[in-house]
Amino acid sequence: MLRKLSYAALIAAFAPAAYAEEFTWAVTTDPQTMDPHAVNSAPVLGFLNNVYEGLVRRGQDMAIEPALATSWELIGAGEGWRFNLREGVTFQDGAAFTAQDVLFSYERAASEEADTSSWFSPVSEVVVVDDFTVDIMTTSPNPIFPDSIANWMIMDSGWAEANDAVRPNPDGNYATLNTNGTGAFSITNREPGLRTVLEPHADWWGEAAHNITRAELTPIQNPATALAALLSGDVDFINPVPVQDVARLKNHANVKVIQGIEARVIMLGFPHEAEALKYSAETTQANPFADPRVRRAVAHAINVPAILQTTMRGTAEAVNQLVSPAMRGYSDTLGGEAVFDQAAARGLLAEAGYADGFSFGLKCPNDRYLNDEAVCQAITAMLAQVGMRATLDAMPVQNYWPELRADNYDMYLLGWSPGTFDAEHPIRFLASTPNEEKRLGSWNFGGYSNARVDELLPIIQSEVDDLKRQAMLDEVAQILQDETAYVPLYVQPLVWGARANIDLVQRPDNFFILRWVTVN
Repeated sequence: MLRKLSYAALIAAFAPAAYAEEFTWAVTTDPQTMDPHAVNSAPVLGFLNNVYEGLVRRGQDMAIEPALATSWELIGAGEGWRFNLREGVTFQDGAAFTAQDVLFSYERAASEEADTSSWFSPVSEVVVVDDFTVDIMTTSPNPIFPDSIANWMIMDSGWAEANDAVRPNPDGNYATLNTNGTGAFSITNREPGLRTVLEPHADWWGEAAHNITRAELTPIQNPATALAALLSGDVDFINPVPVQDVARLKNHANVKVIQGIEARVIMLGFPHEAEALKYSAETTQANPFADPRVRRAVAHAINVPAILQTTMRGTAEAVNQLVSPAMRGYSDTLGGEAVFDQAAARGLLAEAGYADGFSFGLKCPNDRYLNDEAVCQAITAMLAQVGMRATLDAMPVQNYWPELRADNYDMYLLGWSPGTFDAEHPIRFLASTPNEEKRLGSWNFGGYSNARVDELLPIIQSEVDDLKRQAMLDEVAQILQDETAYVPLYVQPLVWGARANIDLVQRPDNFFILRWVTVN
């Protein structure tokens, strides 16, 4: 692949002894928007972390570190947090960053139009103290609040107002295709579904550790096509590598495999609130999944070890709760997980009044998670063996989320990576009774509800004693398991592929950060 080198570009590179280079990479899922508050999903947030910044950010080791705030401290006995802002920062159009942009970004990201509003459920008020000091007041002590806003990105209030983008718009606005952040890279060309071009932000406040002069993202939905592009040198990096090709790729001299375990738990979700199924062949079929015995039968019917061995080629790890063992708040005491037991599944179905089984629709993405459609095909076959006859409907993720939000499913596949790396996160988003006013349960598509879980969540959020907090997290994990609110399947693997001359950093949140890339 032709590289553009120049003496000026060499001087501009901050990485010692590294030549400035162009860099190309391919992913299966193109970010569906450039608006940092419109869609709370990893493809969007991970990509936009290269363009926008928050008050804090996560480092290579996932620890919280300063970004647009240089420091922060508790106010009083836990009434809120004071953030001291970085001076001299400019947005990519040259506008100065001040506390007013923080206030504006809070009002925008916490608005009912934003998909990020749940992040701010503990916030009562944001106060501008002066141009470079902001107080974020909380309804109760919130010891993990700085962790919870690592992906909250700050927008230029003047730019948003001038371009009629004061609020996110699901139908699209100027911020859907255009950006103006303070981050290390700016977008110079955006063609959704085709390519996105980035160049370094010349006035970025940080110290660049990369040597990239131009970067181009290309969505390639077909994994085999992406792999061929990597092997031919047409792209420098792909995410993900098909698990069936890992062994072959490891023996290739010109490429390397970067492998780890993601923070994301893959699970099945149910329509808890629905009165009837949407896609059952039995037209008068009530909603069997409203019965916890039926949901438990689903868990017993799925042979997770077989999926891990065959479909995932031994790269994933089984899990029994909504977070992986690497997350803060993981419940070591949780027991009683459902093992593969077809007889138990049939018995539960009969006990619930479905001895002859039933038919339903299973929704699944085909370009969001690693081997997602293949996993759903395996699940469909396993459920059929106990009488639960699923019709699989797999689709691109850009169509998938609208289907789930419109309740067009009987069962669905979901992956969840906690942005705070804490077990409180999925409770807030997936297990809290949906409440728009309190900004809770925004990804609880099925409307699962448990009064005790709702009671414990605000206490968990404010508890500073780790032992007391863990005891409550353990209780919630047990409730969710006892009621089979979801069926956790496995922790998704991370399998990246890169040309041999590429140095990069893989984080367990699956965010690809350009400022850590070096082309040798």
